[in-house]
Amino acid sequence: VDMPSTPRGLPDVLTPEEVDRLLRAPSEDNARGVRDRAMLETLYATGLRVTELCTLRLEDVDLDRGVVRAVGKGRKERLVPMGEAARAAILRYIELARPELGGVRGRRVLFVNGRGQPITRQGFWKIVKRHAASAGIDKPISPHRLRHSFATHLLAGGADLRVVQALLGHADIGTTQIYTHVHSKRLRQIYDRHHPRA
Repeated sequence: VDMPSTPRGLPDVLTPEEVDRLLRAPSEDNARGVRDRAMLETLYATGLRVTELCTLRLEDVDLDRGVVRAVGKGRKERLVPMGEAARAAILRYIELARPELGGVRGRRVLFVNGRGQPITRQGFWKIVKRHAASAGIDKPISPHRLRHSFATHLLAGGADLRVVQALLGHADIGTTQIYTHVHSKRLRQIYDRHHPRA
């Protein structure tokens, strides 16, 4: 007997203004704040899964080219571009904060905690929650919500669905199509502008 399929819920996203507040929330007066800012900027700039972010190695980040090599599900690799804000935040973290956090003791992982150990998924989840609270974001938040926001904001800005699929590392375009609900207003504008009988 085939089970009835349950409809997928729409992903919850932050507004661009909320993302901006979240990214500015960490204080850059201390090593942990510099690290937190770099992690948040990287996550929003690349749309990485939280595990991909936490397992990034130093050699996975090419600051000259502005790309990150992500190792996703099934050990599949993909190159994801990042913007100047994320690149600058990572560079600042590597130069100033990472050595102070003990991240020079032979470990190749990029983001480390206060003992020089790799940041865990749970540890980063707590970082996101703490900075969301200080930014005055009162809706439920998680690292995955930033990934949803990345995809949603790209599509709303006019990015092609196939490009977003590649950036997210989705094997199936159907997984990516859940994000199309957010730009229905934009679709209407395109339709009205281009269809001869609109």
